[in-house]
Amino acid sequence: MFRLLAPFVLALSMIGIAAGADAACYADYKAKTDDPLRLHYGVIRLPAESCSVGAARSVIAARIGADGWTLLNVLSVFDDSGLEERKANAGQYFLRY
Repeated sequence: MFRLLAPFVLALSMIGIAAGADAACYADYKAKTDDPLRLHYGVIRLPAESCSVGAARSVIAARIGADGWTLLNVLSVFDDSGLEERKANAGQYFLRY
């Protein structure tokens, strides 16, 4: 019986692993520029390997830094389910970087 079920269980586990690998990851953050002082709140898509607040810091800082922004804080990381509720607050910085 186990020999008959083993390939089926293996196939299901591989499907689960593949689905998890495709899961989207986003972060919301605050940034600033000096002279003149400007602030913004943004939402950014992250690579899967950077899907933690700590790992997201360097990714976000590099992307926004190209336009002269300095990262102040990474507020949170989240999946697709948290995306829509942040869209209005992020405005022009929603998925800009």
